[in-house]
Amino acid sequence: MELTDYIDGLFINEPSIPDYGITAILNTAFKEHASIWYTERKEIHGRRNWPMWKSQIIQKYRNGTWICKKTMSFENDKHSVDKDPYEWCLRKSKRVKAIDPKINIQMRNHKVLTQIPGELEHEVKCRCNQNCTLDDISNTLQYVSKRANIRKYSPYKSSGCREKQPLRVEFKDNHRERVAEMTKKKNYCHNCGSTNYYANSYPKAKNKFYSIEKFL
Repeated sequence: MELTDYIDGLFINEPSIPDYGITAILNTAFKEHASIWYTERKEIHGRRNWPMWKSQIIQKYRNGTWICKKTMSFENDKHSVDKDPYEWCLRKSKRVKAIDPKINIQMRNHKVLTQIPGELEHEVKCRCNQNCTLDDISNTLQYVSKRANIRKYSPYKSSGCREKQPLRVEFKDNHRERVAEMTKKKNYCHNCGSTNYYANSYPKAKNKFYSIEKFL
């Protein structure tokens, strides 16, 4: 609809614009699938005046199917920290205006804000007032997204980060070594120091007992 508003503005300033001038503008404005559609229409109708082309454009790009498609694209395009805030806000604003050309700027910006997910939306709304512009929203969103991205990749976010993982492995290995050493130290007799048996099964203990009885 920006195209039709632009050409209507040209006719307000220059009412005598020839038809080939409008054709040249449309040739430049339409891209990809729209260019194919315009080429087919031009072959059918030839060089026509602007009111005819305006009605064709509205009939093509203002029907229920097109509005439903734009609405779904608007709702599915959620913001994330890896997207450019400026491009995302501008794209969302254009889609809102295409869906509802008569919407005011304040409501348009509000619809853009509602597409920011969860915590980011709260952070942006706390920093923007009701009369903020689209530039204010994009600048604030860039600042908040940058902070969120820093927190996301911070090495101290959780105890399971990669920097601390080698320390845990080293601690476990040292603990196992200490346990093994303590186990080895216990495997000997406290009486004679032999590693073949323990003190409770000392073979000479009984002989010592009987030798003491001889002197009683």
